[in-house]
Amino acid sequence: MKNSRVPKIVCVVGARPNFMKIAPIMEALVSAPRALRAHLVHTGQHYDAAMKHQFFTQLGIPHPDIDLGVGSGSHAVQTAEIMHRFEPVLDAERPQAVLVVGDVNSTIACALVASKKGVPVIHVEAGLRSYDRAMPEEINRVLTDQISDLLFITERSARDNLLREGVADERIRFAGNVMIDTLMRHVKQATPAEQTLAAVTDSAPFLAGSTGFGVLTLHRPSNVDDPVVLGRLLTVLREISEDLPLIFPIHPRTEARIAQAGLAGLLDTPRIQRLPPLGYLEMLGLMSRARLVLTDSGGIQEETTALGVPCITLRENTERPITVEQGTNTIAGTDAVKIMAAVSDVLKNGGKAGRVPELWDGRAAQRIAAALCEWLP
Repeated sequence: MKNSRVPKIVCVVGARPNFMKIAPIMEALVSAPRALRAHLVHTGQHYDAAMKHQFFTQLGIPHPDIDLGVGSGSHAVQTAEIMHRFEPVLDAERPQAVLVVGDVNSTIACALVASKKGVPVIHVEAGLRSYDRAMPEEINRVLTDQISDLLFITERSARDNLLREGVADERIRFAGNVMIDTLMRHVKQATPAEQTLAAVTDSAPFLAGSTGFGVLTLHRPSNVDDPVVLGRLLTVLREISEDLPLIFPIHPRTEARIAQAGLAGLLDTPRIQRLPPLGYLEMLGLMSRARLVLTDSGGIQEETTALGVPCITLRENTERPITVEQGTNTIAGTDAVKIMAAVSDVLKNGGKAGRVPELWDGRAAQRIAAALCEWLP
């Protein structure tokens, strides 16, 4: 029989960006200096059998204790359904705290339920701000931080953001970046680019010659839902591919938007190799070998900084400013001239060298576990 006096933490995971963050946390809680019980709840915000194998298996995430099986839906429907299914979990589990990561709908939904039921909320990756309220993730970040009792930050500027918003300083802990914990642990096991591309009929342009290749990801609604913006991006990306072949693991939603907008012809070139969504180790292998990465993903901005690979962000802002100030990231937006200038700098001059930021050392999860041992009753 398990000791009911050992503090229990319900850890929430819901979408692909969460998986790389929760993996080192679950491991650190198991080996924490003080006995802790960690129960993993998967909301099912993003879920299919292939993703479970690609991420849970590759990253060694334990099988979820509870799977809510929510599935897709609009932001309102998905958030409401997660809340509806998560409340009975808290009633049954009666944890001492709920730990949420990142900024997806599962994060705010489970934090809201916990807060309203008087269960302390722990937010890992708190305080990041793009100051763009058009991004649903920004709303999730701000609201989650306001109702959290303990907030772990990845960079020092996040503390300033939280203090400006009225969060008490004693609730904030600078722990570092758990995504980099995962990257550092798995980079030597990353799937070689050659293996990932082995199924491609003609991968020669991507692995031969001195130019190397670039990696592209594109999924933000602001980029893929507007046919004008999407067409502008695909046009400049095709132009870039003439100088540097691009590998494009394409999100199903992005692929659907391209087809709906009648823009698939812009990708009809042997210089842009489309791939299905990749597992973590496959994507890590491509990024670590890439000459540059073009993306609108926040997490990839951090991973490329840790890898020392030039990153060009296809957004007008970033909630991770340290990747620009200290890392390898350049904000180019969706303007073709700015994007081409940033790519040209990489191809001619090597791009930004950058450095690995403070406490991105592979031990963030251990610091979080140690802090929780002191903080929990």
